[in-house]
Amino acid sequence: MVKEIVKDRAFLKLPSEPADKSDRQTVTDLCDTLEANKARCVGMAANMIGVRKRILAAYLSGKLVVMINPVITGRSGEPAEETESCLSLIGSSKALRYPIISVEYLDRSFKRKRAIYRGFDAQIIQHETDHFEGILI
Repeated sequence: MVKEIVKDRAFLKLPSEPADKSDRQTVTDLCDTLEANKARCVGMAANMIGVRKRILAAYLSGKLVVMINPVITGRSGEPAEETESCLSLIGSSKALRYPIISVEYLDRSFKRKRAIYRGFDAQIIQHETDHFEGILI
């Protein structure tokens, strides 16, 4: 189900909790909401739809990817200042992002995955995982 985008900064600054199999509906709602906003958004964290769980959905290299409880396990390359925006916030801001990251996560079927992401895909994941810590751009 498509959910309303949360814009309450106080809520968005609260840390998220680990997700488990009982959060499958949140995964579906997050994907539906991202799909409904894909013309203006490439990734979303669950807190953006009002659920403080460590779940993100993003279009990575054009493919919808769900990451449950993702952990960035490595960063490499020289970090660069990038300009980013967010559906939950007005305007854009600068954020320091690494060009290459390693991530461990559970996929939509709760299977453990490991992957390396580069460039814009890495930037998206870093932005969304910042949401889990209550970090806003």
